[in-house]
Amino acid sequence: MSEAGTGARRTGEGRLPGDPTPRQMVERVIRVDHAGEYGAKRIYQGQLAVLRGTKWEKLIRHMQAQEQVHLDTFSGLIPKRRVRPTALLPVWHVAGFALGAATALLGHRAAMACTVAVEEAIDEHYQAQEAALGEDEAELRGHIRQFRAEELEHRDIGLEHEAEQAPAYRLLSAAIKAGCKVAIKVSERV
Repeated sequence: MSEAGTGARRTGEGRLPGDPTPRQMVERVIRVDHAGEYGAKRIYQGQLAVLRGTKWEKLIRHMQAQEQVHLDTFSGLIPKRRVRPTALLPVWHVAGFALGAATALLGHRAAMACTVAVEEAIDEHYQAQEAALGEDEAELRGHIRQFRAEELEHRDIGLEHEAEQAPAYRLLSAAIKAGCKVAIKVSERV
């Protein structure tokens, strides 16, 4: 009996004319997640450039180490699955570091607010990807599920460390989330 006959949902099942093919969907997932994890690594590098030597360094290094594992996973999938990485990595290299450093310059609360905003945007993004991928992409879905749980851990760490007490928290959070959503849409395709 075929996999389709067992009731297992496949990637792209139910797609409409003009929707990405299953292959294009997977390429977009890998491309954008690679870019996003690269950007996250750079955000933490920017925060560490400012907060190195403070009591926040160990906490930030913990989150950065998890992001590095995520990045390494997607970096391995790029050649394995023959996916073109985003052409925007040089932009995310600068933008991620700048965002991390700028928020850290505003203090640890703003750095944590940045983490919360980014991770909330990524949670929504990963949740949609997990729902879109079928059983034929179980390994990729598994990575996304695991990484999403770790991103939510980062969000919770930020909230536990006074993110919501950052100056202009709601404005800062909304601006960062909007930027993340634009970066996601652009990186999927470019």
